[in-house]
Amino acid sequence: MVFAATEMDSSQPESAFDLSTYLVEQKKAIEVALDSALPVIYPEKIYEAMRYSLLAGGKRLRPILCLAGCEIAGGTSHMAMPTACALEMIHTMSLIHDDLPAMDNDDYRRGKLTNHKVYGEDIAILAGDGLLSYAFELIATKTENVPPLQVLQTIAHLARASGAPGLVGGQVLDLESEGLKDVSLETLNYIHAHKTGALLESCVVCGAILAGASEADLQRLSRFAQNIGLAFQIIDDILDITATAEELGKTAGKDVQAGKVTYPSLWGIEESKRQAKQLVTDAQAQLAVFGNKALPLLAIADYITSRSY
Repeated sequence: MVFAATEMDSSQPESAFDLSTYLVEQKKAIEVALDSALPVIYPEKIYEAMRYSLLAGGKRLRPILCLAGCEIAGGTSHMAMPTACALEMIHTMSLIHDDLPAMDNDDYRRGKLTNHKVYGEDIAILAGDGLLSYAFELIATKTENVPPLQVLQTIAHLARASGAPGLVGGQVLDLESEGLKDVSLETLNYIHAHKTGALLESCVVCGAILAGASEADLQRLSRFAQNIGLAFQIIDDILDITATAEELGKTAGKDVQAGKVTYPSLWGIEESKRQAKQLVTDAQAQLAVFGNKALPLLAIADYITSRSY
């Protein structure tokens, strides 16, 4: 996918951004960092379980967003890499716990058996706990060339996004809404703004915090990320209906089976696609002031609504 700078601002010199190459290169760097960040030590079983899910593949979209958020604010990938890895650890924790029988009760994730199917429910819970706590240790101890206050702000922002005000709270309301037929659009938006959107928003904003972004720029990036987070969830809801289990790497049709209200169930598929595209358009408008430095984030936003699995 090639994204032209002139789509954003016709006054900019014409240039092109190759998203495919960018994603491949960033993912490769992230995979190396994740592997080295989590060696197997005693007791081996828990580290093996943590690595099993952490290194199971995936697009690595969240850490890539963190690196892009740092770079758009004038920072480097190096200063943001520990936080990028931490974000992937927290995301992996949420997947491990989400797949448990007490939650979504899924057998496959990213085309592999879920953690509890391999290691048992007890170790899977502890593997998620281990990843969550280690994520914050990694930021605190491995971040380099960043003022301590910005590291502290990053940790605080991420802790809020992954806790009861964010991911955890969204998951609770999602569980409580399961099987209900009268879930409102407002409630659905709340669930996904917190369960999915809060961590996605943290990816971009935490990267920018590390780079010392101004408050005005942090607000712009926050609005951008909130919009693409909601668009991401709308597309996920559509793919749960339209994609196969092989394409998704997990069980398809789980939302319908669980009796969940989704965006397609409220709007239909075509209107859901239109809403997602509008969210991306609104998100991209927030980045006009950044010029060509915004090209990676602009292209990722388009990618979110164009993905087929």
